[in-house]
Amino acid sequence: MASGLECLMRDPKLTPKIRVLIGAVVAIGPGRADLLEAISRSGSISAAARRLGMSYRRAWLLVDAVNRSFRRPLVERVTGGRGGGGARLTRQGEDALRLYRAIERKAARSVRSELSRLARNLRRSTR
Repeated sequence: MASGLECLMRDPKLTPKIRVLIGAVVAIGPGRADLLEAISRSGSISAAARRLGMSYRRAWLLVDAVNRSFRRPLVERVTGGRGGGGARLTRQGEDALRLYRAIERKAARSVRSELSRLARNLRRSTR
């Protein structure tokens, strides 16, 4: 009789991870896209960092790297106001994030059968 863990692991969820590189530099990938989404939702780099469990410094460095990778910044600072400012995605940032998520969905659909076949040969995790 199969244990509960064995039953759960029979069909693991496999997901391809897409990174868009400029040479060896990651312009955007899953973590950076998650950060952009969190900034869009919270209006703040620090709040986005907290939501994702990373330091503000790490988040700021990722935002800086993303902004330098694109012709126009994807994230801009917002100054003033009662809350003291924050950050938001530019129109280019919203477009880049939307395109990246579309690429992820299309890639996952296009390799679904291969991932299923690959899953049959993978060692099952015990975590």
